Amino acid sequence: MLAMSDRVRYPDAGPTEYRMPDSPLDFDLLRAFLRIVESGSFTRAAERIGRTQSTVSLQIKRLEDGLGRRVFDRDGHDLQLTPEGEILLGYARQILSLGDEACARIMEPEVEGVVRLGTPEDFATAHLPDVLARFARAHPRVSLEVHCDFTVHLLDGFSRGLYDLVLLKREPQGPGGGVGIWCEVLEWVASPGLALGPGPIPLVLAPVPDVYRKRALQALEAARLPWRIVYTSQSLLGLQAAVRAGLGVTVLPKGMIQSGLIRVSGTHGLPALPATEVVLYRAPGSLPRAADLLAEHIVHALEAEAGYPAETGACAEFHMVP
Repeated sequence: MLAMSDRVRYPDAGPTEYRMPDSPLDFDLLRAFLRIVESGSFTRAAERIGRTQSTVSLQIKRLEDGLGRRVFDRDGHDLQLTPEGEILLGYARQILSLGDEACARIMEPEVEGVVRLGTPEDFATAHLPDVLARFARAHPRVSLEVHCDFTVHLLDGFSRGLYDLVLLKREPQGPGGGVGIWCEVLEWVASPGLALGPGPIPLVLAPVPDVYRKRALQALEAARLPWRIVYTSQSLLGLQAAVRAGLGVTVLPKGMIQSGLIRVSGTHGLPALPATEVVLYRAPGSLPRAADLLAEHIVHALEAEAGYPAETGACAEFHMVP
């Protein structure tokens, strides 16, 4: 219900016409808010968006005044989100992503064609469905051909010109270039009922040349822990089902630990696993406009979901890859 102070009578209006108050969720204010969260300071946020620190501070004051709540706790040099700021963060990412989608649909000339995208299956399953669905709604005349495979096979296909765009899990010694769009934190995962004894660790893994298989075996060898592979499947669903049934331990990204699975990293002497960076590569030369648009859409959508700008790189330990 509107308060009496929110009711506005227009000169030519009857006594029952009302106007809703303006929303404080202005796009510019939300972008400033996001940049501060991503960079960790007002100063760095101002540098990134090309404004003065005082201007950014005024934008946040306008946002807080409009909401009637503080979104940041400022304690000297320490900057933290308030509970209300945490709530706003998720909505801000969604609002800006939808705004970009609407602008693309309305302002971009009608684009058509086919875009060939290669991606690892697990990343496609966990992160791409909503991203690609939004792109398809914004560009209904573009056909997407998505092929899922292991990173090594994707890299080979990319080098032979089979894809316009490819998402790869980059190893420290992997190829340079590309845009780091996601950092996968890897965990050892098992069924709650799995009892690990003193013998070799039972492993449920994808076949060679899976990146997670390689990471798991390298970590166990470095820790001098005995192991044996008890189940192999190229299917992500197959691996998850085998682990859920109690056959053994596997490695999964933190965000893909589903119901019926638990994190066992740090238990039974299991060694820490390095994170993996997912990188977007574009085919050399001039790409069709549809492929350029999809690349931009993926970067911006996952940047909003992850909470850091893609141009900084997703995993700090990969920043120095040549």
